[in-house]
Amino acid sequence: MTVRQTAGRQQLGEFAPEFAHLNDDILFGEVWNRTDKLSLKQRSMITVTALMAQGLTDTSFAHHLQNAKNNGVTGTEIAELITHAAFYAGWPKAWAAFRLAKDIWTENDPKADYQETIQFPIGKPNDAYAQYFDGQSWLAPLGGGLSNVTFEPGCRNHWHIHQAAEGGGQLLFCVGGRGYYQEWGKDPIEMNPGDSIVIPANAKHWHGAAPDSWFSHLAMELPGTETGTIWEDPVDPADYETLK
Repeated sequence: MTVRQTAGRQQLGEFAPEFAHLNDDILFGEVWNRTDKLSLKQRSMITVTALMAQGLTDTSFAHHLQNAKNNGVTGTEIAELITHAAFYAGWPKAWAAFRLAKDIWTENDPKADYQETIQFPIGKPNDAYAQYFDGQSWLAPLGGGLSNVTFEPGCRNHWHIHQAAEGGGQLLFCVGGRGYYQEWGKDPIEMNPGDSIVIPANAKHWHGAAPDSWFSHLAMELPGTETGTIWEDPVDPADYETLK
């Protein structure tokens, strides 16, 4: 993600063009984008602390709070940040910061609320495989062939097969919410945090969220030879709607 800012030129471009340049091109264009040294989340947390310490709880502070949320700072983290800073910056400043932060972090954002319930990142929209899913899913690669896959309520993937000549298959481990796994010709299996499924190679199956719950599972392809995935038809909506 690259930070871009145009507020300086929009608001002060004619009156103070050099300040606008420093604001848009240097502060936001260069400093904020040095993510190899500090992440956007870390920079947001530093900025919020610095502004709170000065008592600058104005519209610019609200803007930086919203940026902090967009950059991955959770409601739990911002509350702890303000509480910690209160002992050094001042109690009244913390109260002023909380009044703005509470409004921003209590906006209805189901995905953000769900993220706070699981230990693994939700990641980015699973666009590469969107054609094989009904509903929205997200993918967060964790390294070593392990990924966290998150399904919004009602989302499920299509029937598919992890093909292999020898070995192969897939391991699923539920880390959040509630979902289902089903092999062709068998009853669906409900999955809750801590549940795991070893999917045999060449078994036709699907997995996804319950109709009323978010669902996340870790997924790992098991080693095998001549492996590949064959995608087939979507799950019959009438069959899916019988799940609770």
